[in-house]
Amino acid sequence: MFETQNLLLFIISGFLLNITPGADTLYILGRSGTQGFRGGAVAAMGIGAGCFVHIVAATAGLSALLVASATAFSVIKFVGAAYLVYIGFSLLRSSSAAITDIKSLPVTNLRSIFWQGFLTNALNPKVALFFLAFLPQFIATDAVHKSLALFFLGILFNINGTIWNVFVAWASSQLMQQLKRSGSITQWFNKTIGGLFVFLGIKLAISHS
Repeated sequence: MFETQNLLLFIISGFLLNITPGADTLYILGRSGTQGFRGGAVAAMGIGAGCFVHIVAATAGLSALLVASATAFSVIKFVGAAYLVYIGFSLLRSSSAAITDIKSLPVTNLRSIFWQGFLTNALNPKVALFFLAFLPQFIATDAVHKSLALFFLGILFNINGTIWNVFVAWASSQLMQQLKRSGSITQWFNKTIGGLFVFLGIKLAISHS
């Protein structure tokens, strides 16, 4: 389909990669844990939109240019690292209040959650590296329209990843609903996720690739 090969293997491999915890998963856990399924689902949609940026960039060849330019890659890497640290400190400073009526969550907050999720993924240069290294392996060697095949695989990966992320949002919100009466648990959850975000940001900044 669309000049691809081993599509089932691609779907299975992509699923295994999607369930591996990373910055995206942490962000969804943080939002769904403190703002319920609605907040987590919006975070998942934002991450999916950010992933779409990498799909378009890989298809257009922009990701290859980013990898080829050490300066451009470093700039994106440090901007992304700084943003992860910013999100981490935001969670560390967040209120310890338990989840209340999530239906009353303001639209402005939902927009903020969406765009934070978008930037968390879009500013991660390692996602661009992943698309360049992983997707071409599943494009037929004799493919005439390799860009179309790459775009198709990227969209398929993103759809499967978004489905998983929405499930993570639901599962974590259900768990926190059971624990929401304990403000100390909510505060511990926020600080743990926030601390992990700071760690990931620092790790990205000092990485050599």
